[in-house]
Amino acid sequence: MNAAIRPDSLASTPSPTLRDEDAYSLPAWIYSDPDFFEREKQAIFRKSWQVVCHVSDIPRSGDYHSFEFLGESIIAVRGDDGQVRSFHNVCRHRASRLLDASKGNCGRRITCPYHAWTYGTDGRLVAVPNRSAFPGLVVEKHGLAPVEQEIFMGFIFVRLEPGEVSVREMAAPYAHEMAAYRMEDLVPQGRVTLRPRSVNWKNVADNYSDGLHITVAHPGLTRLFGQGYGIEAAPWIDKMWGGLRDVPSSNWSERRYQNLLPRVEGLAPERQRLWTYFKLWPNVAFDIYPDQIDFMQFLPVSATETIIREIAYVHPDSRREMRAARYLNWRINRKVNIEDKTLIERVQAGMGSSSYTVGPLSEGEVCLRSFGRRMRELLPESRELRKPGKT
Repeated sequence: MNAAIRPDSLASTPSPTLRDEDAYSLPAWIYSDPDFFEREKQAIFRKSWQVVCHVSDIPRSGDYHSFEFLGESIIAVRGDDGQVRSFHNVCRHRASRLLDASKGNCGRRITCPYHAWTYGTDGRLVAVPNRSAFPGLVVEKHGLAPVEQEIFMGFIFVRLEPGEVSVREMAAPYAHEMAAYRMEDLVPQGRVTLRPRSVNWKNVADNYSDGLHITVAHPGLTRLFGQGYGIEAAPWIDKMWGGLRDVPSSNWSERRYQNLLPRVEGLAPERQRLWTYFKLWPNVAFDIYPDQIDFMQFLPVSATETIIREIAYVHPDSRREMRAARYLNWRINRKVNIEDKTLIERVQAGMGSSSYTVGPLSEGEVCLRSFGRRMRELLPESRELRKPGKT
């Protein structure tokens, strides 16, 4: 490690930058500053890919799923032709919200509850009451406003503004691994849940890709994996993983999961007892287990508020032992989530201390280094130890 500034000198240095940036974490001030958060919304999140749902969530014509993000309301709709399209959930007449539910079926038409402007499931404007009162109206120009969409392995991704690479390109380094789980054939288990967290979204993302805390703060995962937890970082995607040990856990839920987890048809032997986690830049994650796949998003609300949006997906399997394994998986990971909530809240509180600016990163913290690199590239002020203009 070749740090240009000694760690013990950082607190007294007025807004310097670090030359060996990889050796240090991002500065604490960007985890709570409202102005920086506004910059993030424009430079990162409006150009980032976000998941609305899986294609299996909207299997029939007229089925829709909504997604609320950065004050925008998006709907993914399956059309009469079987195609999935995504639109802004906004009438082109007077901006009324069109569909209120988080999911449902609109039939063959989407009708505005304000003035009854009506759209086809393909987004075309098909009916305008009192049409003669709009002599210059070109209906072809007033269909629903589309949102850029990409369907990747069955998941419907959207982004509000053009960005850099596609989802497929982002996931390319590990696409062959993800393909082994036949994600296109998944079906939802349960419903979307929203878990509020009083922390900056980056603290959730950092914690997700942090491998060092597993053996310290997650005793259950340590009983399951031992010391065998790995992490890797590619430019747009992180990978973390651990294999279930044969040593029986001292915890009942974990031990029963180890014993009951059945063989999954078509899954390679080396993946039958492997837990793998992937995080796509900047805030989309997939927890991939042999028995199910959990999707997760860290949705920014404010500089110090985040909502974790998640749902589990599975391959249809009526075996009793599979049903039991999925229940035990939930019990195990519920405990992990509680532990993580405490951890990120402790970090968020500590970042408010005047004693802290940045912290040293080990060479093995490759995911945090990669994340910091991307942040500094997109928002150069991330290089400042303190907010510019503040001493």
